[in-house]
Amino acid sequence: MDFITVLGLLIGAGALIGGYLWDGGHISALFVPSALLIIFGGTIGAVVVSFPRSQLKELGKALKMAFASSEQNPEAIIEEIIDMSTVARREGVLALEQRAHEHPNPFLSEGMVMVVDGTDPELTRQILELEMDSLSHRHEGWAKIFEAAGGYAPTMGIIGTVMGLIHVLGNLSDPGSLGPAIAVAFSATLYGVASANLIFLPIASKIKVRSSQQLDEMELMLEGILALQAGENPALIKKKLTSFIHQPGSRKQNEGEARGQE
Repeated sequence: MDFITVLGLLIGAGALIGGYLWDGGHISALFVPSALLIIFGGTIGAVVVSFPRSQLKELGKALKMAFASSEQNPEAIIEEIIDMSTVARREGVLALEQRAHEHPNPFLSEGMVMVVDGTDPELTRQILELEMDSLSHRHEGWAKIFEAAGGYAPTMGIIGTVMGLIHVLGNLSDPGSLGPAIAVAFSATLYGVASANLIFLPIASKIKVRSSQQLDEMELMLEGILALQAGENPALIKKKLTSFIHQPGSRKQNEGEARGQE
């Protein structure tokens, strides 16, 4: 579990509730089951309509990506690639066969297996880049689910408030109950806006950040694999990969920015 993500949610919720209580509000007034049903039930329904079943089935993986702790260590990956390149220069790439098949990182393992099998370098690049593009589109789809939820929730809140006001206006015979009834009606708007900006949209942003980090790491491995396949000097490979992880953005991002400026 990523402690920072959970901490951020707790801080946000604590600030909202704490500010409400500070002004003399009562915590029980914030809990309105009917509004919760309208907001979250309506949002879930709209999301289910908006996305195919195959994409919705991966919702658990998307949440895991957002809340699971990230264990990225590009420095360790660089050292491992340097070690493998040293072995390859000394004993040949076939000496890496067992290591390639047993490596825990599937992307690096797949790339090294292609190197050991003597796959053409350009074909190796194409296959690995296609895999990266596929993963990028998959993560983008996950983020879109939560972005859609963040768009639907406030609207559902407004719908819930309007429904509550309709109920209030239908019972004007009891003026003493108008105040509490209106407060309950507006709680729907509160739930919709708060859930969108505290839960759904931040989770979408976290998925995008994690995806970018993962793709940058895969791009680093791709460059290392191709350098190893080309038989480059381990010292030069280390210098290349070390400078790669310290640049402001990934190679593809930089190239895209350059094309945009042209």
